[in-house]
Amino acid sequence: MSTEERSYLGDGVPQQPVEVVLRHADAHVNASLDRLFQLLRIPSISCDALYAPQCREAASWLANELLGIGFDASVRPTIGNPMVVGHHKKADGPHVLFYGHYDVQPAEPFEAWGANPFEPTLKTQPDGDTHIVARGASDDKGQLLTFIEACRSWKAVTGGLPISVSMFFEGEEESESPSMESFLDRFGNELAADVMLLCDTYLWKDTVPAITAMFRGILEEEIEIRCANRDLHSGAYGNAARNPIQTLAELIASLRGANGEVTIEGFYDDIEELDEEVRSQLLKLNFAADAFLGDAGLSQSAGDASYSVLEQIWTRPSCDINGIVGGYYGDGVKTIIPSRAVAKISFRLVPGQDPEKIQSKFRAHIRARTPVDCKVEFKGHGGSPASVISPRSHFLASARAGLKQEWGCEPVLIGSGGSIPIVGVVKHRLGLESLPIGFARSDNRHHSPNEKYDLSSFQKGIRSWIRILAEFSIQRRSGQILVRR
Repeated sequence: MSTEERSYLGDGVPQQPVEVVLRHADAHVNASLDRLFQLLRIPSISCDALYAPQCREAASWLANELLGIGFDASVRPTIGNPMVVGHHKKADGPHVLFYGHYDVQPAEPFEAWGANPFEPTLKTQPDGDTHIVARGASDDKGQLLTFIEACRSWKAVTGGLPISVSMFFEGEEESESPSMESFLDRFGNELAADVMLLCDTYLWKDTVPAITAMFRGILEEEIEIRCANRDLHSGAYGNAARNPIQTLAELIASLRGANGEVTIEGFYDDIEELDEEVRSQLLKLNFAADAFLGDAGLSQSAGDASYSVLEQIWTRPSCDINGIVGGYYGDGVKTIIPSRAVAKISFRLVPGQDPEKIQSKFRAHIRARTPVDCKVEFKGHGGSPASVISPRSHFLASARAGLKQEWGCEPVLIGSGGSIPIVGVVKHRLGLESLPIGFARSDNRHHSPNEKYDLSSFQKGIRSWIRILAEFSIQRRSGQILVRR
């Protein structure tokens, strides 16, 4: 450690080392990038059991990196892919839990990639930025590593971290986290902290950071309609036989009203009103609805016209048909009345809506409308409740202060129409609020060919976490953060 770096230290506790830590991170960004490349080269695809060894390799890689910067870290076996847990604790002050996932989506179709998706490449752009192109570059390996690298620089400069930090990485996020519940049954107490941080979200604009203050929950259902005991000849049975595809279409049509509202009885009964401070923050975003729809080749919202497009996708619940299968759909014609038809349906939920209650109401709605000679079967694919961050959280205030210092502008509070199930899980199981702070851009092509992470996002992500950890420490010293005991 240099004399300049030592000058920032006092009796083993860092006082004002932030600028030195930032300079260290900038000076060693190439080494950070090399480590990211190492992780990206591991094809840790969780949905395919053939890649289970690579998932274990990625978990071991992360545990070794944490051990190398002084964490008490280990790989924890589960019923599926392993978890990684690490701790670096201080005697007092706040304690944060950082969550990330090391698994990735499959890379197919390979021919759509400009290069091997698991051999990361750097591509310089006309605007001078550089794209890190690889599967997992943004979702979530690049984002995850920003936090580890921020901790690495703190350790290198000060010999410690300004607050207590625990790490929690899973390897099945892209596969609906089947091992999470059983893992928390065994080790949930070990993950107790004051707040959970995660970095699997987006910037608001390329130069404007955001904290995602709300996530909609989700419920996923599959319904199967069966009528005749076999496929029937449409010439022999047409008109006389129930057609399960038509029946399914009519049932699906009954789920939405003329104005786009969901018509399931009691669907909206338990919805909680949005916090006025959060609502006012959203109104300041000047969301360009026409551009948002136009980018998808659309011109008009199909949702409840009583609400703006932004409210529809962030603050209101939805019902969407994700797929329908039934009958013959090969080349040519086959004149049958099929015996079965299947649909996959998902609901996005908002605060106050319980996934189990919505499931019960949905199934009751369908059963009440299923005609004679038709049988309906349901298959649930899981669900999780919505989550909202309190705008009065001291951790939120500290995070916003750190982001403002780094980006030179006020960070905004945004919502997400999608779901990050871990946010609801830790709230329900561990009583932990979450702060989702991500540095991905909207064009990072998550789950698609040529996924990328901007080098500037990687660098500023590291720097942002350095500042946020410092702000948490400042709040600790001023007594503004109430620490769980």
